[in-house]
Amino acid sequence: MKQVKTAIFGTGFIGRVHLDAVRRLESVEVVALADPHIEPAQVLGAGFGIPTVVSDYRAILADPKVDVVDICTPNSQHYSIAREALEAGKHVVCEKPLATSVEEAQELVALAAQKGVRNCVCHNLRYYPMVQQLRRMREAGELGEILSVQGAYSQDWLLYDTDWNWRIDSKVGGPSRAMADIGSHWFDIAEHVTGLRVSSLCADLQTFHSTRKEPKHAIETFANKLLGPEDYIERPVDTEDYGAVVFHMGERTRGSVVASQAAAGRKNRLSIEVYGTKASAAWNQERPNELWIGYRDKGNQLLLKDPSLLKPEARSYADLPGGHAEGYDDTTKQMMRRFYASVGDPGITPEYPQFADGLRQLVILQAEMVSHKKRGWVDVPAL
Repeated sequence: MKQVKTAIFGTGFIGRVHLDAVRRLESVEVVALADPHIEPAQVLGAGFGIPTVVSDYRAILADPKVDVVDICTPNSQHYSIAREALEAGKHVVCEKPLATSVEEAQELVALAAQKGVRNCVCHNLRYYPMVQQLRRMREAGELGEILSVQGAYSQDWLLYDTDWNWRIDSKVGGPSRAMADIGSHWFDIAEHVTGLRVSSLCADLQTFHSTRKEPKHAIETFANKLLGPEDYIERPVDTEDYGAVVFHMGERTRGSVVASQAAAGRKNRLSIEVYGTKASAAWNQERPNELWIGYRDKGNQLLLKDPSLLKPEARSYADLPGGHAEGYDDTTKQMMRRFYASVGDPGITPEYPQFADGLRQLVILQAEMVSHKKRGWVDVPAL
């Protein structure tokens, strides 16, 4: 398999996650980093022996030796960088959301198809082994017909008005925050594991802090908890801290979800419960190596991650033996492994979320925002 050369744009929290994941893959070499904050990027590049570190990503797009561009920048830059990368003929990995509007995402989907390049949007949470086990149980008919899906995505890192991140600013993060940032992960998993599509919804969004205190100097995601009161400037807020959605998946299946970034004590808890006519299953990201399975007429089960006990189709998502935990970093590795395999082999059918999946989440998000504004139900177009 030929060596695939990749460049990562953005060296903050998620850029480092991607760098770590890619460096765990055979036949992939990180040859360049780009970040306008050049000094920390140079330190990172030197530490990992990456030969090229630049402040302007366009210098990398012009390099014919770079096969893949991995976009880990703030949301508002995703569309423009992805478009330029596609036009340069690069394969593209892009953090979610793919763009900040449905129209931008539609353009990227069409352009990727026109250029015939591989494209991936990072809904990596699909790749927990026990999420895949839930999906394969449903595919095998073990849950029966799906009656309802419910859950939440709860975090507390933006609980206080002194908490700040670039995602809060709609000019940088886009018009939605909680539902775009974490709600989209929940809906991607819900559709992925059930095989069903959200057909209509009713949403209620809430901004708990109408103003927040922005740090006077740049900080990394999740690092805001270490600052003191003297470090802030007060700013108005126009993105939501919380969202609640009830939804339909076709004529019969019903669902509900809450996404909150102001839930004290919840660090990163995506929970999903799928209830069928034969059985149910529940998974929680804060206990990722467990899957609860429920029955009406016999004892419930708590299945611990062990590749030998998983469905054959789910087994390849777990690299470590039973009793050895796999977590968030491993989901990105699993996604990247499948993406880069498809870059190296044009005959591989993609087994990862593509730009079309990123567009799908923006369609759902747009419906949520319209529903909240009109205070009523909205149909979600099928893709």
